[in-house]
Amino acid sequence: MVHDSFLRSATWNLIAHFIACFVAVFATVISPSVFAQDNTVTVFAAASLKNAVDEISAAFTKNTGVKVVASYAASPTLIKQIEQGAPADVFASADIDWMDYGSDKKVIKDETRINLLGNQLVLIAPKDSKLDNIMIGPDFNLARLVGGGRIVTADVRAVPVGKYAKAALEKLGSWNAVASKFAMTENVRAALMLVARGGAPLGIVYATDAKVEPRVKVIGIFPADPHPAIVYAVAATVTAKPEADTYLSYLRSAAAKALFEHYGFVFLIPPGS
Repeated sequence: MVHDSFLRSATWNLIAHFIACFVAVFATVISPSVFAQDNTVTVFAAASLKNAVDEISAAFTKNTGVKVVASYAASPTLIKQIEQGAPADVFASADIDWMDYGSDKKVIKDETRINLLGNQLVLIAPKDSKLDNIMIGPDFNLARLVGGGRIVTADVRAVPVGKYAKAALEKLGSWNAVASKFAMTENVRAALMLVARGGAPLGIVYATDAKVEPRVKVIGIFPADPHPAIVYAVAATVTAKPEADTYLSYLRSAAAKALFEHYGFVFLIPPGS
C-alpha cells in the first residue's frame, strides 16, 4: 500500500511538473505575439496619403513603439470595408462626404473626427509631353487639348479626386464636351501611374500625387473656386484600440505637420490642437 501510494504520488508530481513546463513554454512562445498584435494601429487611408502616412507612421512607431499597419485605397472602398467589419482603428478620407457616410453608418467615433489636411487639383502629363503651362479657367477647352486621347482620373461618381474634377469642369463649362474622353480608375494613384507609364496623355490628380512621381509633370493648376474645398478628414473607428487616440494625436503634432507639408499638403489645424 505504501509502495502504491508512493507511485501514485510520484506520478501526479510528474504530471504536475509536465503541465507547469507546458504552460511556461506556451506563455513564452505565444504571449509576445499576442501583445505585439495588441500594440498595433491599423490605418485605412486614402491612396493619395500613402507617401506621407508611411513616413509619419514610421516616425510614430520609432517614438512610441506602437506598430502601424496601413492599407491604402479609394476612400469609398475603405469606409465600406470598415462598415462590413474590417478591423481598422483609424480612417483617413480624402473628402468629408465619405467621413459623413461613416458617421451616418455609426462606424466612426464622431468625437475624434478632425479636418486635418487640404490639397490642390492639377492637370498632369507625361514628363516628355510637349504640353506645358496650360491656363485653366472658364470655358477651358480640355476636349481640344486632349484630342483623340484619354484623360484619366479616379471614378467621378464616387472617388473624391474624380468628384472634385467633375465639379470643377462643370463649373468651368468644360464637362459636357469632355466627359466621353474620360477613363476612370479605382483610385488617384492608379490614374497617376497610367500617365507616368505613358498610358494616357493627360490626368487629373492631386498636387501631392504629382509631387512624388518624377515621370509626370504638372501642366496646369485648377483654381480652387470651381470645386468644393479639398479636405482630408481623419477619425478613429468605433472598434479602435486605445492606441488609435495616440496615433491621432501624433497626426496633429508639429512633427507630422512638417512631414505633411513636405509632401505638399496644407495642414488645416494648429499643431497639437
